Amino acid sequence: MDFETELKQVAGRVEAAIEEIVAETAEETPAHLLAAMRHGLFAGGKRLRPFLVLASARLFGADEARALRAAAAVECVHCYSLIHDDLPAMDDDDMRRGQPTAHIAFGEAAAILAGDALLTLAFEILADARTHPDAGVRSEFVLHLARAAGGRGMAGGQMLDLDATGTSDEAAVVRIQAMKTGALIAHAATAGAILGSASVPDRDRLARYGEALGAAFQITDDFLDREAAANEMGKATGKDAAAGKATLIDVLGVEAARARLAALVEEAKAALAPFGEKAAALAAAADFVMTRRK
Repeated sequence: MDFETELKQVAGRVEAAIEEIVAETAEETPAHLLAAMRHGLFAGGKRLRPFLVLASARLFGADEARALRAAAAVECVHCYSLIHDDLPAMDDDDMRRGQPTAHIAFGEAAAILAGDALLTLAFEILADARTHPDAGVRSEFVLHLARAAGGRGMAGGQMLDLDATGTSDEAAVVRIQAMKTGALIAHAATAGAILGSASVPDRDRLARYGEALGAAFQITDDFLDREAAANEMGKATGKDAAAGKATLIDVLGVEAARARLAALVEEAKAALAPFGEKAAALAAAADFVMTRRK
C-alpha cells in the first residue's frame, strides 16, 4: 500500500473516532457552537498528526482504540489552531480547505468559542479513562500536549510570528517555526511512545524525529504558499510574502532552503534507524512531508 492510500485510510478511522466523541457532547452543546466545531473538525485535511500518533503507537504495540482517542485529541488541538489562525486578528483568511473559514460561516464569536471548545475537548478526551486506564499515563499525555499547545509551544510561536514581521534573523525564524508548527507535530510523533510506555531513549528518538519533521513541514508549507495555486491549496496563497512574514526561504534563499528541507527529512529518518522496518510508515511520512503538493 502506498503512503497516501494508508494516510487516507487512517484519516477515515480518525474521523470516525472524532465523530463518536463529538456525538457524546452534542445533546448538551448549543447547536450553533456545535455546528461551528464540526465545521472546523470535518472540513477535510490530511490528518497527518493523528497518523503520526497511530504509527508511533504501533511501534510499541499500543492498543489502537486508545491510540485513536489520543489521535483525536491531537486533531482537536490542530483544528482549534486553524480556526483561530484564520480570524481577522490573526491571518484574516476567508477560505480554508476549499470552504469558508469558521468566522465567515458562523461569525467571529462562534469561531472563537468553537476553537476554545475544541481545545478543551482535547484535554477532556485525554483525561478520560477510555484513553488509558493508568491515570499516570493520562496525566503525562495532558502535560505533554499542554506544553506543545501553550505559551512555550504553538500559541507562543504564533505570538512570535505576529511580532516578527520582516525579520531576517535565522535563529528567530527557526524558533518561531519550531514552536508554532513543530511542537504539535513532535507531540504527535511522541504520543504513541507515551501510550505504549516506551523507554526514555525511544521517546527521545521519536521526539527528534518529530522536531525535524515539523521543521521540514513548515519549509514545504512556505514553498507551497509561494508556488501553489489557491485552488490547489483550498485557501489563499502568497499571503505570507505580502504580509512580510518571516520564512527560511527569505533568510536562506531558495536553493539553500530546499537543501535544508532535504537535510531535515534525512535527519528525521535517521532518528528512526534503530526501529528498522517497524518504523517504515513514519519514514514514509517524512518523505511525504517533503513532496506534498498541498
